[in-house]
Formats: sequence, C-alpha cells, structure tokens
Amino acid sequence: MLEIIMAGFGGQGVMSMGQLITYSGMIEDKEVSWMPSYGPEMRGGTANCTVVVSENPIGSPVVTEPDVVIAMNLPSLDKFESQVKPGGVLIVNSSLIERKCERDDITVIEVPANDIANELGSSKIANMVVLGSLIAQTNVVKKDSVIGALKKVLPEHRHNLIPLNEQAIDKGSEYCK
Repeated sequence: MLEIIMAGFGGQGVMSMGQLITYSGMIEDKEVSWMPSYGPEMRGGTANCTVVVSENPIGSPVVTEPDVVIAMNLPSLDKFESQVKPGGVLIVNSSLIERKCERDDITVIEVPANDIANELGSSKIANMVVLGSLIAQTNVVKKDSVIGALKKVLPEHRHNLIPLNEQAIDKGSEYCK
C-alpha cells in the first residue's frame, strides 16, 4: 500500500494529479481512494488530496503518516513535511520552493517542475513533471496507465495535449533518476 498527500495552490493541478493516479490504479485493478481538500478561498487558495493505492482493500482514505508527500508550494511543504513517515519520500517543486527540507530520515527529491514545464512550452504541465518523478520513484502505477487515464479523463477536443503531458511525465521521470 502507498499513501500519498499531494498539496499546492488551487490551479497547480494537484487534484488532477491525484485523480490520474487513482484512475491509473483502477486501470491496473488496484484498490484506490482519492479524497480532496480545499481551502476556503475562491481562487488561488490551498488544495490538497490524499491518494491511497493498494493491492488489498483500503480500510480508510484518511492518511496521517503518508509514505509520500508532494509539495508544489512553500505553504504545502511547511504543512506536510513533518507528516512524511520516516523512510518516506518528499517531492518538492524546487521552482517555487527555495527552503531546504529539514529532515534527514526521508528521501527528498527536488524537481524544478515549473522550469521543466516552461522548457516544454506550458507552465500548466508542472504537475505532470512531478507525476513523472512520483512514478519513477515509487512505481505506484505504470506510465501507460496514466496515459490511458488521460484519454478517459480529458475531453476529446483536448486529446491533442496528451503527447505534451507524456513528454512532461518522461522529463519528470528522467529528472528523478
């Protein structure tokens, strides 16, 4: 079982990342849960979601000590860094977070997600860069499953964006390795 918390500002694609992992897990016949949480702000507020992927039934979608935390912004790092279980993984969007992780009992992966996304031509795919790093580090789901999930989730008129999303996933994966 892998328990993940993904967090950032609204609009950074945190919920989309969580949903893609969840749908990909379903494609792979795994047990999954996805639980969103939004701040009270109308725009630009906090957003995080909890994702659990398992081979066995999931007792609760509530995660208090995640295996993995993805922090897309500084407030998310400040809030969730301490919750990563010892030996777990913290993936940090180093394009937006300059502060270094204060723990030495976890694996920290700093990914310049926004910089990589901009190099690919769209700041909107920073979440896909991070998703690629997550997949490379944890093997939680297969990249092919994520691409399959994108085909189901994106409306037909947005399928032209799938190759760009795949490039972002690949770059994030390469960066992590």
